[in-house]
Parts: sequence; structure tokens; C-alpha cells
Amino acid sequence: MATVGSFVVNPVLTSCSAKELFKISLAEWSLNKALFSGEMTNLDFPVKTRELGIDGVEYVNQFFMDKAKDEKYLAELKKICENEGVENVLIMCDREGMVGHPEKAEREKTAENHKKWIDAAAFLGCHSIRVNAGSQGSFEEQQKLAADGLRLICEYGDTKNINVIVENHGGLSSNGEWLAGVMKLTDHKRVGSLPDFGNFIINRGTGEAYDRYKGTEKLMPYAKGVSAKSHEFDEEGNEVNTDFYKIMRIVLDAGYHGYVGIEYEGRALPAIEGILATKELLEKVRDQFS
Repeated sequence: MATVGSFVVNPVLTSCSAKELFKISLAEWSLNKALFSGEMTNLDFPVKTRELGIDGVEYVNQFFMDKAKDEKYLAELKKICENEGVENVLIMCDREGMVGHPEKAEREKTAENHKKWIDAAAFLGCHSIRVNAGSQGSFEEQQKLAADGLRLICEYGDTKNINVIVENHGGLSSNGEWLAGVMKLTDHKRVGSLPDFGNFIINRGTGEAYDRYKGTEKLMPYAKGVSAKSHEFDEEGNEVNTDFYKIMRIVLDAGYHGYVGIEYEGRALPAIEGILATKELLEKVRDQFS
């Protein structure tokens, strides 16, 4: 297996057949409208995922924010997943502080805030939590601060065998070069990236963006997850913003065979239809490359 510096490339891979080059999971954010409205709850998420013919779930902590330490709730959630035959993949963590805060005390507080989610992820059988690498300062300063904050979280994650992965999620984190540099500076076996196909937008106000294919290529050596972001499809079922065949070739060429998470954020199709359209596209890509 190849290495990049002290990193083992893609140490977390899901076992799959030769035909199945990757498995497909569902990011809970795809159903955020139904969850925020109360139409469904976090406990319904694994059931809905299985109804859609998807094998893995990627939670968003916002939808069970007060349950991270609730063992009874987590046990119920785990039991539902077991009954449905759905695998718990990761927990996406938001609203727990700035990982790369300029003040060390705040970075330490943020690391402390993430511990409960690492514990929850370990209980559920996930392999990772996803965090945001927000910071302040110059390009290089933010890299150093984010790396320091990530290392603090990784040190605890290592005690629970849980990875700490970072998504390109706005600001400098959506600059592939910047985030790859943070991975190198963090230099911990538990840190990794979560390349998101559609999140290479650095500044939504100005429209500043980083090339999604270049960004994915830079982040894949550290990837412990992949997010197949989708918004809109043409008449042939292809995503109009991202060439899934081109970008998944980059993913597979990096030696990645883990879960690829559907994250539909479009408006043209209702959530369920958008999820299924993304699933069908990923299956076509997988079939072609198999």
C-alpha cells in the first residue's frame, strides 16, 4: 500500500467484491428539510436509507445534538441499524467550535467538545467523525492552527479507534492545496480528508472556487471518505456540475474502495428523487469501471 509522508494511503477501506469497487452510503443532510421540519427524525434515517436500497448511513450531529451521551438513545439507534442491515459509517460534526481558533484555549475547548461525538461514533461502530477546519489569519497561519486543533482531536480519537476527517467545507478548507497541507502538518494516523465533489467554493459571495477535479486529486491521498455532492441532472441522468465518471476515476485511481456518500442538495428534484438519481448515476459509474 502506498504512503505519502507518514500517511498510509486510504488505510480505511471497506471490503467489497471485484464488481463493487465502492459501496454507497447516504449523507443525512440529503434529507435535512424533512428532518428540520419534524417530518422524520434521526431514528427514522436508517430505515429510510434501507428503503432506498442504500447500505450505509452518514449522520449529521445537528439532528441528534442532545443525544451524544444518551446511551439508551444510541443503543436504540444502533439496534435499528442492525435490524435494517445498514452500516454506520460516520458522524458529521458541526457547531462545536473552531478547530483552528487563534487562541489555544479555544482550540482545546473545541477538541473537548468533539470527544462526545468520538465516543458516540465508537459506540455506533462508525469509522470516523467529520469536523470542520475553520480558522483565522493568513494562509500559512490558518494551516498551522487547524493542524494543531486537529491533532488534539486525533489524539483522543486514537484512544477510541476513530478517525477525524475534514471536508472541504468553505473558506480555505475548499482550497485543495491548503487542506492537503493541513493533512501533512497534522501528521497523525487518525487524520484524513473527506473530498466533497461540490464543495470547492471558497467564497460564495464572490464566486471564488477551486477546481473540483484538481482539489479531489490533491485530497484523495488522505481520504477516509468521499462525498458525492449532487444538485442537478440532465436528461441522460448525468450531474450537470460534476462529471461523475471523471471524478470517480480520480477517486478509484487513488486506490480508494470505501463508502461514497450521496449528498443531494438540489432543488429541481425532491430529496428522495435526487437521492435516487445520484444513486443510479453512481451505480452506472461503478458498473462501467467494473
